[in-house]
Amino acid sequence: MTDQQAIELIEKEFKDKTLGVTEQYLGIHSPIHVDNKLKVDRIDRDRKDELIIAYLPVLEEKFYFAVYIDTETNEITGVGTEAYHRVYFRAISETFSADELKAMTRLTPTELWNKGDLRKSRKSNNTFSNLTILPNPEPDEFEDKLKKLLDFLEQDKEGIKRLAAKANGYVQVAMEIHNGNGMIGGYNIDTDDIRRMNDLKLSINFDLYVGGNSFKE
Repeated sequence: MTDQQAIELIEKEFKDKTLGVTEQYLGIHSPIHVDNKLKVDRIDRDRKDELIIAYLPVLEEKFYFAVYIDTETNEITGVGTEAYHRVYFRAISETFSADELKAMTRLTPTELWNKGDLRKSRKSNNTFSNLTILPNPEPDEFEDKLKKLLDFLEQDKEGIKRLAAKANGYVQVAMEIHNGNGMIGGYNIDTDDIRRMNDLKLSINFDLYVGGNSFKE
């Protein structure tokens, strides 16, 4: 199934609403259209089975519609939401500069700033230097994002361990989850990822937010 065929299938489902859950979600939130076509941010083909997942941005929200498609039957098997996830490595220091943090690893940082720099809000100055590595910014499931981050960090294990020891390096997770029925669900870190984080001397921190409209009764 091509991306275009998947998008056409989704457009038809969003128009006809053959699944009750489609009508339920579209009753409280709207997808984004560009030039009268549904905007699809990513079609995830990473799974080992026949299922692909299309991620569609939601109007005025950070989380996504997630549409599950069976490529063997060419049918949509489910519609739901996927949280907006940022899963990244972060190192901070009140003594090292951004350039000194950068010099501790061979990996290219996504974002750097120095202690004393004006914050993005322009209302105050940063009280510490920061190095951020975010290799997987596109929509994805949390478990996949964590594994992809660890894959990237393991390209320079000694550098990451150095940042963990000298600059409080850790894994940061930020999520914005659809609060449709008051149950936001849970997330799993398997034993392999726990071992990998331990090998890199990394802790993990979660910031969870909920947003969006509740389902209509």
